[in-house]
Amino acid sequence: MESIDILKILSAVLALAIAIIGHEIMHGWVAYKYGDFTAKNEGRLSINPLIHVDLVGTILVPASMYFLPMLLGADSGMLFGWAKPVPINTATVIRNGGYNAAMQVDLAGIVYNFTLATLASVVLLSMNAPTTVDSLVYIFAYIFVYQLLIINVVLGVFNLLPIPQFDGAHFLMHLSLKYNVRKVAEFFYKNERYGIFVVLLILMTPLKDYLLFMPVQTIIQLLLS
Repeated sequence: MESIDILKILSAVLALAIAIIGHEIMHGWVAYKYGDFTAKNEGRLSINPLIHVDLVGTILVPASMYFLPMLLGADSGMLFGWAKPVPINTATVIRNGGYNAAMQVDLAGIVYNFTLATLASVVLLSMNAPTTVDSLVYIFAYIFVYQLLIINVVLGVFNLLPIPQFDGAHFLMHLSLKYNVRKVAEFFYKNERYGIFVVLLILMTPLKDYLLFMPVQTIIQLLLS
């Protein structure tokens, strides 16, 4: 394996860790601001990556998406994954801040991802594309910032989708409860256990082209324009 390939893998792993761990911590941090100490008391506001690792979302899914296309003779795939969700007592959040507070908790990770992607795009635009005369440190830094941009946009877009158990669905649940449209909330609540199957369906079918790739490409083009 060439040194550039190693740098790509290392930068992708680091960028993914920052994206998904920060995403989850932000949920817990906003909940904490509304008096829910669950995540803090369980040590889940820590940046220690080991306590956030989810076997499927942090290891198996990202590895499959990155290496499977390479094994099939294509370029490495789009990197995507998730960390172990931070525990949140939604009832406490709603009691202290209402449904608006719950929706802020729902969107906290997404806001984090798009903010990080925006910062990465600013940095990337200030850097020159690396050449063969540049040091490995500079090449790694450039690839890392690029990966940080891509991965955070992917996570932001994906979590906006109304998939049961994910942020977009949680937001719609609390929005519907705010306006007393309980059937919407009941639908997502009853189907939460199927969320992972919806994720796999999207990732393994052409749906990913329309729900992920196209929006992601559009946002990246806007950020880099």
